[in-house]
Amino acid sequence: MDEAPRIRPAGDQALLVEFGTEISPEINLRVQEFFRRASAHKIPGIGEMISSYCSALVYYDPFLLSYSGTTAWAKEFLGSRSAEEEAAVPAKEVPVLYGGEHGPDLSFVARHNQISEEEVIRLHTGQTYLVYVVGFSPGFAAMGIVPPKIQAPRLASPRTKVPAGSVGIGGLQTGIYAVESPGGWQLIGRTPLKLFDLEKNPPSFFQAGDCARFYSIDEKEFRKRNRD
Repeated sequence: MDEAPRIRPAGDQALLVEFGTEISPEINLRVQEFFRRASAHKIPGIGEMISSYCSALVYYDPFLLSYSGTTAWAKEFLGSRSAEEEAAVPAKEVPVLYGGEHGPDLSFVARHNQISEEEVIRLHTGQTYLVYVVGFSPGFAAMGIVPPKIQAPRLASPRTKVPAGSVGIGGLQTGIYAVESPGGWQLIGRTPLKLFDLEKNPPSFFQAGDCARFYSIDEKEFRKRNRD
């Protein structure tokens, strides 16, 4: 049975709507459902809204809205989904060149789970992932849940530089580094897609609540897509 959401103050100009305490697709879908509804029905005084794995933060102007008034507004969007909202979200396809210099940790993930590298790739490409959050670095998309047979711990010492497009596994999540940045996830491959572009609106290829599906490509296809 779904845990009832909790609303509590977060300072004197924000409230936090909590839907649970663990990373799971079911909880995150409820967060995104609330976020979409509330964003579409803002009233004067409601400011920035930020969604996370298990909660949504809502800022409000205390000169225009009280905490109780903001809470009453937020409660309007905590009901069950409509038939339209129940419709499946199409998955965004992500080509990946696995292993080699682009996926230096693929062998570790395989050894850690006592399976072959081919099995890691098969399992990683074998399901659709929910994008929980986009953040940490510009456009970084954290998704889940990774099949138990390919889950792996983060690096003990993060890399200072991870190439843009790198696909990694961190615990029960998988994700893509949209821009070059530090990072501690196990890198299993790289996509040639450009996932963050300031000339686009929105600049990030992924948004929280999206779905993603990976598929394997070879070196020739990777280089061709990089040139396009």
